Amino acid sequence: MNHEFRKPPLGMATALALATVLLAGLASGQLPSAAATITDAVDPSVATAEMMPRAQHSMILDLVDGAERAVAVGERGQILVSESRKDWRQIENVPTRSTLTAVTAVGNQLWAVGHDGVILHSSDGGLAWQRQRAMPYDPESTDLHNGVPLLDVLMLDASNGFAIGAYALMLRTSDGGATWTQVAVGGSADSGDEEIIDDAEAEGDDTWSMSADDTAIEGESDPHLNAIARTGDGSLFIVAERGAAFRSTDGGTTWQRLSLPYDGSMFGVIGFEARHVLAFGLRGNVFESLDLGDNWSRVESGETLSLMGGAGFANGGAVLVGANGIVLTRAQGNDALVQHTHPDVAVLSSVLILTPNGELMLAGENGLGNWTPN
Repeated sequence: MNHEFRKPPLGMATALALATVLLAGLASGQLPSAAATITDAVDPSVATAEMMPRAQHSMILDLVDGAERAVAVGERGQILVSESRKDWRQIENVPTRSTLTAVTAVGNQLWAVGHDGVILHSSDGGLAWQRQRAMPYDPESTDLHNGVPLLDVLMLDASNGFAIGAYALMLRTSDGGATWTQVAVGGSADSGDEEIIDDAEAEGDDTWSMSADDTAIEGESDPHLNAIARTGDGSLFIVAERGAAFRSTDGGTTWQRLSLPYDGSMFGVIGFEARHVLAFGLRGNVFESLDLGDNWSRVESGETLSLMGGAGFANGGAVLVGANGIVLTRAQGNDALVQHTHPDVAVLSSVLILTPNGELMLAGENGLGNWTPN
């Protein structure tokens, strides 16, 4: 199989395509291959993002609430900030024009990742950014991960963290992102002295274990890694395409490959107390585990459209968002999901919970906005 990831023209990159393709891969397991190599005079991965008059209404793919302000990232390297969590302004001099797919915060330290293997860092709450990594597509390279996008990022503290992406790409840092080292997943890369993903069977019921053959997609054993979360006991959990998942109970030193009870892609995961995780994704599927994936239960969503983003309450409550303005809420862990539809039926990609009474900050195809479900 050809592993080359070639970014489609931005004019074709609708929010639905990004959410269902770039954030998790299509049901077929394929990433788009519409565009060829970089032909522009300026490499977008290292170009400065342009200031846009309607940036707040452009495609936004992820949100994070930092110590002093909320930060949003999206198409063409656009980064917006808001101290009020309502009024947004675009940040100047962002050192990439590649689409940014995810952002995370540890206090005033922030990291954003995206297309072309880009990783950005801010040490002042998102007001100024430096590029830590870029790996645009190289037509001469035979690297499996040549030019592939990064799809999520999680920092355990200001020094240690992970960035994950297409074709089982995992990067790890122990110095705040000054250096990022590739960690092999399923034997897809040579990690040298770095940690190797453990393909051992899951503890407990071994029917949840997954071999490399089980995760193969048209002969591939390198599923796209779509989202990563940490649970209350410090465990890590990754959801991927074709029902694949990975977990670590030692801070990411070793991992186990698991299988979800649904063989479609999961686009997001929320970590709660102890070893409680909630995974969601393709065709409205939602699954929950209280033991980090040993056992799963289906959470009925009442939807067949895909769920792209989510946020959790401390008590196990959650808000999930997705295609056609879908918003699903539950106040606490034992409640059923309640369906809402945002008046703007565009694709929603990310959500922040602003207040206990349910005021939400939503991001997606048409930008940013606040909304409280009825």
